[in-house]
Amino acid sequence: MAAKYQLGNITYTKLDIGIGDDAAAWHNTNRLTLITTDCLVQNVHFKLGEITWYELGWKALAINLSDIAAMGGIAEYAFVTLGLPPDSEADDIDELYRGLLDLAQHHKVALAGGDISTSTTFFINIALTGNAKTQLLKRSGAQTGDLIAITGYTGMAAAGLRLISNGCHAHDQDTPLRQAFCQPIPRVTEGVEILAAGAHAAIDISDGLVADLKHICCASNVSASIDLARIPLHPALKESFADEALDLALGGGEDYELLFTAEIGIMLHIINKLETPIHIIGAIEAGVSGEIRILNSDGSEYKLQTFGWDHFAY
Repeated sequence: MAAKYQLGNITYTKLDIGIGDDAAAWHNTNRLTLITTDCLVQNVHFKLGEITWYELGWKALAINLSDIAAMGGIAEYAFVTLGLPPDSEADDIDELYRGLLDLAQHHKVALAGGDISTSTTFFINIALTGNAKTQLLKRSGAQTGDLIAITGYTGMAAAGLRLISNGCHAHDQDTPLRQAFCQPIPRVTEGVEILAAGAHAAIDISDGLVADLKHICCASNVSASIDLARIPLHPALKESFADEALDLALGGGEDYELLFTAEIGIMLHIINKLETPIHIIGAIEAGVSGEIRILNSDGSEYKLQTFGWDHFAY
């Protein structure tokens, strides 16, 4: 039986039972506990043959790690549920777990359990727990006057998906764009540092830069402006999609970079602290809640064609 203790009105338990029983059991310390879950479904989020099984396992964990990172947390335990068609090959599932476990080992995540079911369509769902200290990064903390920044580059995963759709399959030579879609790098260390520095709000860019900035603005009851000239475009994105690079960077999803807001002193500290490129792209403003203005260098507004991922438009 798991040990228990009381902290205020909450009873905590610690992981004493892992794989091998009907449930995992754990108790917490005085830290905040986080839990997130994400699902990848065949022919909705990926197509077999266009992504390797190794990459699929990696990505399934990476997108959950990114949610923990966006809160400034550290991941702990993963629970994996698989839906397997009857003709599934054991070697393929081994490769999936190899990719998942390689990323898990890098972030010191323990595979603590899960479930397997027969299914007409393959899917993988991961529930991931984590912890943070006494504070969390949230969407609702953005303040008027904050600067807006992103880690790394956006639009690369959407461009990678375009390449895959055009015939760049798993057996082809890797490109930075294809890798961004198939094997994203979750910004866990960056999230911890952004939280520790005192940033006000954060989110991971899974739906698209503008769409996810809108989530922050709606939650914080503020508006925002983006300086189009400050949007960082990766050389591979400009080379492959010159005419669409800006729209992909603004409206493409599944980048799993961090978008965050902070006052200027904190922002400069974060930029100097992290090795990962940090790009300031705009500012939080008082205005209509959720309104995003994308401004050209002459002050005119840029009209974006696609604002981000629609979960029901596949």
